[in-house]
Amino acid sequence: MVSIKKIFFSLLIFLSAITLFSAQIKNQKTEIVKIYGNCEMCKQTIEKAGSIPDESLVLWDVKTKQAEITYDSNKTSIDKILKRIALVGYDNEKYKAKDGVYRQLPICCQYERKK
Repeated sequence: MVSIKKIFFSLLIFLSAITLFSAQIKNQKTEIVKIYGNCEMCKQTIEKAGSIPDESLVLWDVKTKQAEITYDSNKTSIDKILKRIALVGYDNEKYKAKDGVYRQLPICCQYERKK
């Protein structure tokens, strides 16, 4: 019973943080884009690289490989966000990660790349 409470509490905090984070983004634009990756570790890295407080929020789905990107169109652009994600090793619809950066990803994060 205690673990269920902990899980529920953790989920509640996570959802609250997302709500607060996205609520601070002004001039919001939201786009759905494909970003390649495999696992929860990829998710953490992709979301961290693309999200900046008061500027952008990236939520990536492991199963669909789709990211919902919400950003302040006066502060940044979808291109800048996708470039940051590619710089940490993840190919996306617009940018391919450098081969050397991709090879440094953990084995579980090395997805099949398009040629």
